[in-house]
Amino acid sequence: MFAFSLPAFADAPARPHLVPFSEISAGDTAWMLSSTALVLLMTIPGLAMFYAGMVRKKNVLATALQSFFITALVSVLWVIVGYSLAFTPGSPWIGSLDRFALQGMEYLKDAGKLSVSHIAPTIPESVFVMFQMTFAIITPALIAGAFAERMRFGAMVLFMALWSLLVYAPVAHWVWEPTGWLASLGAMDFAGGTVVHINAGAAGLACAFMLGKRTHYGSEPFIPFNLGFTMMGASLLWVGWFGFNAGSAVASDGRAGMAMLVTQTATAMAVLAWCTMEWLIRARVSLLGAVSGAVAGLVAITPASGFVNVGGALAIGAAAGVACYWGATGLKRMLGADDSLDVFGIHGIGGIVGALLTGVFADKNICGADGNIVTQAIGVGATLLYSGVMSLLILVILKYTVGLRVTADEELAGLDLSLHGETIP
Repeated sequence: MFAFSLPAFADAPARPHLVPFSEISAGDTAWMLSSTALVLLMTIPGLAMFYAGMVRKKNVLATALQSFFITALVSVLWVIVGYSLAFTPGSPWIGSLDRFALQGMEYLKDAGKLSVSHIAPTIPESVFVMFQMTFAIITPALIAGAFAERMRFGAMVLFMALWSLLVYAPVAHWVWEPTGWLASLGAMDFAGGTVVHINAGAAGLACAFMLGKRTHYGSEPFIPFNLGFTMMGASLLWVGWFGFNAGSAVASDGRAGMAMLVTQTATAMAVLAWCTMEWLIRARVSLLGAVSGAVAGLVAITPASGFVNVGGALAIGAAAGVACYWGATGLKRMLGADDSLDVFGIHGIGGIVGALLTGVFADKNICGADGNIVTQAIGVGATLLYSGVMSLLILVILKYTVGLRVTADEELAGLDLSLHGETIP
């Protein structure tokens, strides 16, 4: 799924096609099956626990349900139309409907042939569809942290469905399909710094502004339900991220191994950097700070993971820890938005830092190309602008049709009881 793997297959078809069983790599397929399971683990249970632990007790079940429901919703949308829009040749802006409802994706036992994607020619196309589905799932699920504790369930469902098709699929096509305009420019995004994290961060900020602040926000403490849940969720994210980054090699090879190593290195460095900032500014280190630093490092190394060496990973991790600490504190106060769980402060800022620094630290020995910070900045700016504007447009339409926000009484009672009729004893 990264542009710089493509020259090795320059003579291969430029769209999904049939190949004999003998052209499938058992090792690559086994690794990609494992990576797919790891990335799905990041959303359920990882992100569900991570977010649910940070909200108030009266909103825990509603918050976990959002991640779980989005997983089901996007899975269906992806196989019907999302995959085709993102990963088939079309225009520089969007793919075709050649794989609508996965028509043409074949497994022909008697003929000894099956279809593969032109982007991942050594694994079955069905595995590539599933792997990319897990990315399409977690990206909108990340956005939910920005509007936690105050969005109507029906509005959330409609927003996520429209956003997945109108925002996620086009941006994925721009960056990861060889005919996409950012791919053609040479933008580097190994595993989703722009497609996943900047994309989700911009949308999350739009949601926070459109829905307004939670009742009593800033005037009373909002006590997290269970930071132990948050730590366990973050740990699942950390482990699952090896499928996210190393899996994006789409092969069981040395580049996957390097991506795994730099992911661990950058994440650990970001934890140390965030905790150092906490110690210097607040004279203490917190569990919430440590896990936030880990997520910051994971986010920032994502676009760079297949392109940088360990030295670059250490620098990216350190920068992410400091920048995302500021994003979740100083920048959040400057913007004045109630981004409940710091989606923009961590995913938006971390994605920007990682994408730009990929242009600085890309190692030609690893990726076969020189980094270009100007090209990276174009990708960052385009994703921020498109995701932000389109998200606002979708939210405005929903606000004046179905309504976005729960009533004041429902919010004070908690979404678990008021929307879903359930509660934690």
